[in-house]
Amino acid sequence: MRTKLFHAGLHLAVHYDYQMNQNHPSPANLIEPFLAREKSALAGKVYLRYKRVHGEPFRDMTYAEFCRGTREIFAGLVSLGLTRGDRIALISESRPEWLMIEFASLALGTVLVPMFPTLTAQQVQFIVHNSGARVLFVSNDLQFGKALKIMGDCPALERVVILNDASNLAKSDARIMHLREVLSGAHLSQGSHPSQDFDSEAIAAKPEDVALMIYTSGTTGNPKGVMLTHRNIQANIDGALAALPELTDRDTALSFLPLSHAFEHLAMQFFFQIGFTIGLAESVDTVADNLLEIRPTIMTGVPRFYERVHTRIMRMRQQISPLRRHIFDWAVGIGGLCGMAIEGKQVPLHAKLLKRLAERLVLQKIRERTGGRVRFFVSGAAALPADVGRAFASFGLPIIEGYGMTECSPVISVSPYNHLKWGTVGKPIGNMQVKIAGDGEILARGPSVMKGYYKMPDETREIIDSDGWLHTGDVGEIDSDGYIRITDRKKHLFVSSGGKNIAPAPIESALLQSRYIEQIMLIGDKRLFCTALIVPDFAALREDGKASGDPVALVERNVVRGVIQEELERLQKEFANYERVRRFVLLPEPFTVENDMLTPTLKVKRKSVEQRYRELIESLYLLRPANERT
Repeated sequence: MRTKLFHAGLHLAVHYDYQMNQNHPSPANLIEPFLAREKSALAGKVYLRYKRVHGEPFRDMTYAEFCRGTREIFAGLVSLGLTRGDRIALISESRPEWLMIEFASLALGTVLVPMFPTLTAQQVQFIVHNSGARVLFVSNDLQFGKALKIMGDCPALERVVILNDASNLAKSDARIMHLREVLSGAHLSQGSHPSQDFDSEAIAAKPEDVALMIYTSGTTGNPKGVMLTHRNIQANIDGALAALPELTDRDTALSFLPLSHAFEHLAMQFFFQIGFTIGLAESVDTVADNLLEIRPTIMTGVPRFYERVHTRIMRMRQQISPLRRHIFDWAVGIGGLCGMAIEGKQVPLHAKLLKRLAERLVLQKIRERTGGRVRFFVSGAAALPADVGRAFASFGLPIIEGYGMTECSPVISVSPYNHLKWGTVGKPIGNMQVKIAGDGEILARGPSVMKGYYKMPDETREIIDSDGWLHTGDVGEIDSDGYIRITDRKKHLFVSSGGKNIAPAPIESALLQSRYIEQIMLIGDKRLFCTALIVPDFAALREDGKASGDPVALVERNVVRGVIQEELERLQKEFANYERVRRFVLLPEPFTVENDMLTPTLKVKRKSVEQRYRELIESLYLLRPANERT
């Protein structure tokens, strides 16, 4: 699983009680910062802001309260008979207990196996069984339903613990418990007195101990368990600390990505060590409201989120009067010229002089929709379209992106905050080495490279060679300034039947610039020419008066096909003839996690899509109109 990450190129000068810098050695394990935070001046500061029920005000939890809750869960884990090296599975939405379970697991020396809440029961069963987890924590009725389906197929599974206090869940099986029962010790026989102590167990953790096992998305088969040690994750935190701009315990973050995502997991550990206040968004659908409530200074997200925000802003532009639209375009243009500063370029004098007016008329109002305090956004999990990055920079909301993968804990490279190069993912962080293999594959080496895949030594040797280089599976290049440019996934490269090499990702990215294309997947491997499966942006078609109706009807209309065809012709001019989409089919249903066409990290599962639409794809290659150019 590839994960884009973040950067900014100033030396860090953060001030917090447990400081990772040249004067204080990096902690030996991930629980040391927890022990230090309990005794720090920040113990009484708000750490987490969260909601139990939609619509209620955010609740606050201090670092001290969080640490007390973590110690209680630690005692609960001990009471369940868990010991160092055992695996604990967790499937839950973001909530304080998620993080408490992780820190309790780190202290006890067990291995946490987090899972995306969107996984199916079958996928959960594979991971729980493969990992040998003895305990499975689930958040709510939906996740509990999955647990009920798999309990009989996971021999090592001894307990299912429900985090919610719901009383309507069937508990006919003695292995099923509520978290409150675990914490109270109600399941213990009289006279049982677990002996493990939090502090003594915590300091026993070794850097090489496995802390976390994250299963890859499995785009081409069953997922693999990526074993990440304390040293792996802490090395990544150290690299990020040395690469980010000045961040302090005065910063606030909004988190809405799943905590089971390697990108978000690293960010949360990073924020904890600095001393952030973190708001946990209710869901991706409530982010717009939560931004106004939390008013973050930093937020992590995925490119699709930023694309949707940009689309909404552009739709708003279409709905205002011509005069206001002219003012909007002028102000954004001035903002774009001022945004050249983060590219290391000279800002024109007239833009500097007019910036204050542009801010007052338009730009400040756009930023107020994000809470008005955002210093920068962070993009991960996929490539950020350059036009979206430039647009946000013109609003005064820079998006920092970089590159990494779960197997690297996950950061590999980041882009200097004051010298972005659109279309690149920056330079390797200080403790990572990167080189390009003879076939163009990106190789990475450093202390954050995983211990290996769980119970898969052959697959581990395939991805990590004898010299310690991790073969990322990505194809790219390094320019003269040391910036990495990724062209595609190695396994996604096409070779046409005419022998031409085609990288689909840049083509797909270019076509996604269309206002009327929501999703696209290129077809062309071992084919005479390229075709595409396209999900139109139905909302944009309706709003612009191009067509009306439900998606099933719209994809059949010639007017819609005509709009998409015009967009393809407009956006493909710079591509070679053999790279251009010759034919396409419009799909009424988007690619989603639920229909198994996206991974939990929102990557298209190409094999699943190809299997589902096999007949449609073949039909694109059966007949050739007489007037079609070759």
